[in-house]
Amino acid sequence: MSEVHVVTVGEEVKFIEQLKRNDEQALRSFYTENYKGVEQYVIQNSGTKADAKDVYQEAFVAVWRSIQLDKFKQQSNGSIHNYLIRIAKNKWMDVLRKRKKNNITFLAEFSEETEQVFREEDSGEERLNDMKKAFQNLGAQCKDVLTRFYFKKQSLKEIAASYSWTEATAKNNKYRCLQKLRQFVKNES
Repeated sequence: MSEVHVVTVGEEVKFIEQLKRNDEQALRSFYTENYKGVEQYVIQNSGTKADAKDVYQEAFVAVWRSIQLDKFKQQSNGSIHNYLIRIAKNKWMDVLRKRKKNNITFLAEFSEETEQVFREEDSGEERLNDMKKAFQNLGAQCKDVLTRFYFKKQSLKEIAASYSWTEATAKNNKYRCLQKLRQFVKNES
């Protein structure tokens, strides 16, 4: 267990002012003092060290921005640290909810275009595993395009803009990616 440093309200006000001025030592201290607790929480709740680092960095930036924009209101001594931990925990819970949703909807969200793949032979758990394996074998760009279109519900126009493509190119690339996916699924079977 790490040693708890008790701060007075006055010390915390001074510390928050240092953070607001982007005092490098204060920022570094704030970052390192709270990281281990968040890392432990994430790992104990189905995460990895990499997950913890990502979540913590997002939470840290959110708190820093809140301070910069004068949105953080001190409620008691130690509240800035508690605020950071609370944001990190909430961000981790969001990640877990998204992962759970994506696992549940992995096939359901692939719409009518991919339903044919499942009708051809058997369906069920084995087919689901084949589909997941096939999806993992796609290139990064194909995975991204299909994820954006089917999971994130982005339009072809939005996908095209993110890749600096025309909408027709986005449509063609999505079609090609689906064809690759179908081929991988057939090969898995």
